[in-house]
Amino acid sequence: MSSIGPGIISIVAGVIGLAIVAVIVSQKANTSQVLTGAGSALSSVIGAAVQPVSGSNTFGSAGQTVGGVTG
Repeated sequence: MSSIGPGIISIVAGVIGLAIVAVIVSQKANTSQVLTGAGSALSSVIGAAVQPVSGSNTFGSAGQTVGGVTG
């Protein structure tokens, strides 16, 4: 009876893992857009963190004014 528990847990974990893979691979999940957005957000955060040290304007394109700073 005690050997049934780990078997059931393994099956449930396998089903959950399969569901996660199905969502990631699905065409409707827009995984690439989510990853691209997350990468852009991380890049912006890093740029904001190093801006006082580097003195660069990482918040806009050249010619745009952001927060009183013209890029």
